Amino acid sequence: MAEHSATKPRPSGGIPRLRPESIALLSYGFRLFFLAAGVWALIAMVLWIGLLSGWWSFASGYGIVAWHAHEFLFGYIGAVMTGFLLTAIPNWTGRLPLQGRPLLALFALWLAGRVAMLATDAIGTGPAAIIDCAYLVILTGVISREVVAGNNWRNLRIAVLVSLVALANIVFQIEVLIARAPAYGLRLAIAAIVLLIVVIGGRITPSFTSNWLARQGTDRRPAPLSRFDIASIAIAAIALVAWIAAPDWRGTAALLLLMTLAQAARLSRWAGEQTWREPILLVLHIGYAFVPLGALLLALSILWPQLMTASGALHGWTTGAMGMMTLAVMTRATLGHTGREVVTTPSTLVIYVAIVCATLARLAAPLLPQMYYELLLTAGAAWLLAFGLFVLVYGPMLARPRVE
Repeated sequence: MAEHSATKPRPSGGIPRLRPESIALLSYGFRLFFLAAGVWALIAMVLWIGLLSGWWSFASGYGIVAWHAHEFLFGYIGAVMTGFLLTAIPNWTGRLPLQGRPLLALFALWLAGRVAMLATDAIGTGPAAIIDCAYLVILTGVISREVVAGNNWRNLRIAVLVSLVALANIVFQIEVLIARAPAYGLRLAIAAIVLLIVVIGGRITPSFTSNWLARQGTDRRPAPLSRFDIASIAIAAIALVAWIAAPDWRGTAALLLLMTLAQAARLSRWAGEQTWREPILLVLHIGYAFVPLGALLLALSILWPQLMTASGALHGWTTGAMGMMTLAVMTRATLGHTGREVVTTPSTLVIYVAIVCATLARLAAPLLPQMYYELLLTAGAAWLLAFGLFVLVYGPMLARPRVE
């Protein structure tokens, strides 16, 4: 989200205020939803490890893989996406942010979806699906209203991508109800979220890099947005649409390889090699690097399935790009918007190292079948370390008033 943006008077920190809130968590969307995302990332991973290990069972109508995929894509990512957009959109439109009771009501709807997905065996898969789907549909309406009311037509594409995530959730749930095998809904969700990273990550990563390099007095700057960026986004969209429709087609593999080249070239234009001294900035580049890497792994899974499984390849996008970029954004935004200096602390560095280790262990699992289960547990443990530290270190910042 923009760290410096002004279209109407607002206090330092870049977000216009509606009114002082006695409860800091209800001041802005990033506070409540980033904290909820971190806590849910921990809970969902513990539950997933327990399901995988046979310690307990629930959500039998979904199966352990589908439940796991759903709760990280629509539960965790849904919360991060909400926190980011409810904080960024006021900067884009100049409108006042959602806060107070309306924010609490939106959070209650998200929480109801998480509870419903845990209680499917008690309330039934159909009712759980309806409760769960309501949240992203309402969120799409809230975001679309703000973008349209603010005449911020440039960011209408963000609302479209959010609506695709909402649609993917509906398709996912319908596929579970009919065949217990979500396929198109799963791919549509992953594709829409990857495109959100391509669009938003492609905006904030070079912007923050340019600002930091200017303060460092370095001549090297990220290349400005150009037709090349637009073309690379279009190539990614075409490749992802092909993957949604025909995930095993060799033509899809060719398009994914083209996406790999285009996104890697785009990333190379952002002067990432200059940011090694500031991990809180470097992690954005590393996280974005998993967009082309994930596309490459997925192409390899189509061309040489004996080398890389599609499920394993997808974690280049889900654990790598999504996990890393969301943590990068949440740590940076929390520091900046709570009045703290945006610099890397030792605990923050451990968070980044842990999520990188989680990604590498998860990607290595299908390549080392004799250690598959152990590597899954290693990835899960590293994930728990990353998000446990996030909640421990950043939770108090999110829950307390801004430091003036």
